[in-house]
Amino acid sequence: MIRRYQGHQPKIPASCYVDQSAQVIGDVTLGEHSSVWMNAVLRGDVHSIRVGANSNVQDCAVLHGQRNLYAVTVGDWVTIGHNATVHGCTVEDAVLVGMGVVILNDCRIGEGSILAAGAILPEHTVVPPRTLWAGVPGKQRRTLEDKDHALILQYAKNYLDYVEIYLSEMGESAPVK
Repeated sequence: MIRRYQGHQPKIPASCYVDQSAQVIGDVTLGEHSSVWMNAVLRGDVHSIRVGANSNVQDCAVLHGQRNLYAVTVGDWVTIGHNATVHGCTVEDAVLVGMGVVILNDCRIGEGSILAAGAILPEHTVVPPRTLWAGVPGKQRRTLEDKDHALILQYAKNYLDYVEIYLSEMGESAPVK
């Protein structure tokens, strides 16, 4: 469901895929070729949400800001895994947010990083670019290599393919890449 809230209509380019079970509410802007999957919630009711190009928000993930304090900004080529919570933070380009990750207010996730499944990032955490973080609370485990960066981009590219498959199953044409 795509829903207007307090005068804010979500901005969703024609090249995007938003599953019919997803909730996209209020001050939300998606970048070209981004996708929002089953039962994901992008709740732009108390602050803005911006998702960059070629990014995907997977099943049951929740993006929400902190009223009057922290927006949610997600860069290009980002994968937000199933059941992740992304709250009032910035996720830079080409980041892999694993399944079940929780990112709390005022965190900054550096470009090209991986947050391992189940990690919890406490408020105000700064993740340096190209690092792997894991655990509760999340801690830096290692610096990432070029092969890790290629994996991050492959996850995002997979979701561009899934959009085409889902649209063909529904009898619609896929957006032009």
